[in-house]
Amino acid sequence: MNAKLARRLPTVLLYVLALVLALWTLFPIYLIALGAFSTQDAIYSYPLQLWPHHVSTSTLSFFVNSAGTVPSLERSGWVLLLTMGIALPVGLPAAYALARFGFRGANTLRLSVVGTRAFPIVILAIPLAATFIRWGIDDSILAVSFLHAALALPFVILTCGSIFSGISVELEEAAMTLGCTRAGAFVRAVLPLALPGLAASAIFVVIISWNEVFAASTVTLLHPTLPAHIVAVLNQATLPYRFAGGFFLLVPPLVMIFVIRRFLFGMWGQVVK
Repeated sequence: MNAKLARRLPTVLLYVLALVLALWTLFPIYLIALGAFSTQDAIYSYPLQLWPHHVSTSTLSFFVNSAGTVPSLERSGWVLLLTMGIALPVGLPAAYALARFGFRGANTLRLSVVGTRAFPIVILAIPLAATFIRWGIDDSILAVSFLHAALALPFVILTCGSIFSGISVELEEAAMTLGCTRAGAFVRAVLPLALPGLAASAIFVVIISWNEVFAASTVTLLHPTLPAHIVAVLNQATLPYRFAGGFFLLVPPLVMIFVIRRFLFGMWGQVVK
């Protein structure tokens, strides 16, 4: 009996640790959602009720109707789309080149791509902000999109590059022997199998662009994105505004991940097979 218990003890401890980590992650999200769907009076009540007795959207309505919320939300949506439109088309060819072609300095280039994430974001944001001022695109959606694309490119290149490396080059060679050009072989043989990498890269780009605050605050002043707008008014904001703002920042990445995860896992299974 003791030997059987000793064999099961590591598994039990592992499950307990996983449960503690899950609660550690989910409990703050639950509190934010609880505050967002509570009345403003309930938020200020003491002690705080951990189970809502009355669900209300008054706090969310208060946040949405606050000055600057809707315009900043629209700007965040446009920045997200433009960031994906810049980072994915630029990162995909770079990832393919690093995975398929051997050239002098390839390892150095890979290391430099990874190394860009080792530096604080201020090193990238401030020089780009000065460049955008010279170009005349500061405090604009385009400026934030360029900056977010620069932040997202390393993830796009590394994610897609790992997918291309796992796809056999013989598939492209077979397609070219059947009359396809290299571009045609890529589109018909490689790209369908690379969709998991594209989906994962899109998720990374969404999360980076939606949640990024410092760079957006650096290059914008009168036209901030939603995270930059929330941070700018946070010191003067009421507690209901903070709960609702946190909920608005949490929902889009979570929704996209849950929607795309089944497709992503299914496509990964096809690649592994």
